[in-house]
This record gives sequence, C-alpha cells and structure tokens, in this order.
Amino acid sequence: MGDTVWYADVVVIGAGAAGLSLAHRLSTVPSARRPLSVAVVDAPPGPLRPPRRTWCFWEESGGEYDDALSARWDRLRVTGPDGVRVLGEPSPLQYKMLTSESFERLLSERLRRAGHRRFEAAVETVRDVAGGAEVRGHDAAGREVRIRARWAFDSRPPREPYPARTTLLQHFRGWFVKTGRPVFDPSVVELMDFRTPQPGHGLSFGYVLPFSAHEALVEYTEFSRRVLTEDAYERALRHYTRDVLGLGDLRVTATEQGVIPMTDAVFPRRTGRCVFLIGAAGGATRPSTGYTFSATQRQTGAIAEALLKGRTPLVPAPHPARSRALDSVLLRALDTGRVDGASFFTRLFREVPTERLLRFLDGRTHWWEDVRIGLHTPVRPMLRTVLEVPRLPRRTPTP
Repeated sequence: MGDTVWYADVVVIGAGAAGLSLAHRLSTVPSARRPLSVAVVDAPPGPLRPPRRTWCFWEESGGEYDDALSARWDRLRVTGPDGVRVLGEPSPLQYKMLTSESFERLLSERLRRAGHRRFEAAVETVRDVAGGAEVRGHDAAGREVRIRARWAFDSRPPREPYPARTTLLQHFRGWFVKTGRPVFDPSVVELMDFRTPQPGHGLSFGYVLPFSAHEALVEYTEFSRRVLTEDAYERALRHYTRDVLGLGDLRVTATEQGVIPMTDAVFPRRTGRCVFLIGAAGGATRPSTGYTFSATQRQTGAIAEALLKGRTPLVPAPHPARSRALDSVLLRALDTGRVDGASFFTRLFREVPTERLLRFLDGRTHWWEDVRIGLHTPVRPMLRTVLEVPRLPRRTPTP
C-alpha cells in the first residue's frame, strides 16, 4: 500500500466479538444521517489473531444472532461435590452457544453488504491526530497500513494487567467429543460439576455442553492464580470424562483452551480524545464469572446509538457499579479461602430461582433482589470481606 492512507468515519481494531459487533451495529441501527463508513482491522493469521473459540450467554429466544447459534438449551444443571444435582429452568431465558466461526460468517456477510472495508494488519500504533485518530501497522507482506478516522475503537487485550485488589484466572481446556454410546442429555447444560478434585487454592469444575446424545463439548475449568500445563489439563479431562462422567470409549474431534482474567481492576475505556477501548479490553468481562458476550453487546449497542445520532461516543461501563463492588468482594472471599467456591455456587443455584440468578450474574437485578440473593451466601465471611476490601491496595499482578 506504500504511503496510501485510507479514510473512514470509524476504525475498529480487532475482528472478534466486540469489533464485529460494533461494525455490524453501525450498519443496522436506524438513523436519519448518512451511513457511516467503517474500517475493520484484523490481525493476519498467526500468533496475534485469537484462536477459534466458543461464546456462551443467556437471553430470550429470538435474539439477533439466533441464526448462527450452534446450540441452545432451556435447562441448566449444577452438581455439587457430593453428587447431588440441582436442575434449573431459567425461562424465558435460554442458554446459547455461538462459535467464533459462525459469528464471523454471519457478520462478515452483513458488513460486506453494508460496504464496510476489511484490512489485515498487525497494528502497532493507535493515536490521536488532528481531526480524529490514526491507526498504523503492517500487513503480512510487510507493507504499511495507515487508516485515519474520526473515531477509533480498539478491542485488543491490554499488554499488561491493570492494578487490582484481587486477580484470579479462569483457565480451561475443553474436548469436543464423540462417544460410542448415547451418554448425554442434549436438553441440559452441565454448568458446573464440582465432582472434580478441588485445587489447594481456588476451585475447579467440569462443564458439559451437549449437542446430541453422542456429542458434546466437555471442559475442565479452574479459578486459581496460575494456569496448568497442557499435560495437567489432559489428565484432568481424562479423569473427568472417564471416572466422573463414565463416558467410556470416546473420540476427541477438536480442542479449545483459554485463560480469562477475573479481576476487580479498573479498566480504562478511553485512551485518547478519539480513541476508545471496547469489549474485554474495555472491561466487559464480568469479574465473578468470566462471561463477556452479553456485556459486549450492550456496550457496542450504546456506542453505535451515540455515533449514529452524531454524539460523542462515550463508552459506557459494561457492568453497574453495584455489580462490580459485589464481584470485588466475591473474588477476595474466594482468593482468601474464606468461602468454599464449590459449596458457594451450589447453594446459590439450589436456593435462588435460576432466572433471577442469571439476571444477577448479568447485572440486571434490582438492589433488593441482590440483598435477597446475598442472604443465601455465607454471611459472616462475606461481611468480613466487605469491610476489608476498601482498605486493600491495588497491585499489578505478577506473572
């Protein structure tokens, strides 16, 4: 491209859930103004591009991405360490699964029809310039890519973690499996199965998303301070599928692995006059659960609405302040060991209606509902932690 400079109203860095969602919403939200031109910059294939992955979330039937869903379920189950099962039906909500491949196919076609431009480049700088923002990088052939826009939205993860009172990691490895005999109930998600050996610090659980009686995604997940080796994840999955679930002969058709920071750090949502952070980079990940997709949709929807009305696109906080405060307390209680994570989550799902609990986890409950839910937690250790958290210093986590 040489010294060519491309111009757009909006440039979006990253073509994951946040970047594609924002670009898509800018092409579909009604407006009396002229359509906005959008440039989406994705990393070339290689280490800078995120691996293929799945996103799960809950909402009512008829969502805007239902055509791309891999599966949906009307029932959720949590299994305690003692094997006692709690089955919940969160109607009218459904638990939905979306793969990054199907999401990208769906939105890429919509963006193509809207005339938005796509670039592949390793972005090196995003900065304010006269009249807006400029993105600079190089494509796979080493050619410079320069894009100028009125507004820039960056969805890339931060290079360094932000200071926090508490930081845990939600780390997991999953197998997509096919079994020789019908062993799964395709109508029920195993949201948390605590019949896994619990680590000395944090908690662990199995997670099963069944697609048919013979096929499922089976994951081993930990909330702890350190990730495991690949061999350790494999041993954990072999134990869970063989000794806990009793699946028998199975074939692993694909794998997925990831690490999600669970932190009460304060995420900046603006790094310049015309440069903003969105998605997980802008704090959309719920600290207590690791879920990100729904908050990203709310965040990008608010940005698109402002842009298409000609307003300055201030990025809203993805989660209410009350939810972030509660998450900070829970993370500290788990990190100190004051609360047994397996018992904590099992009790919540046993005693709180599933639909209300999912709304709580999405930050969409009223304060009096939060109080009622809090009465189902270990009150004394939680109150002790409430008093402790405000006095804790924020520190940058060590690797």
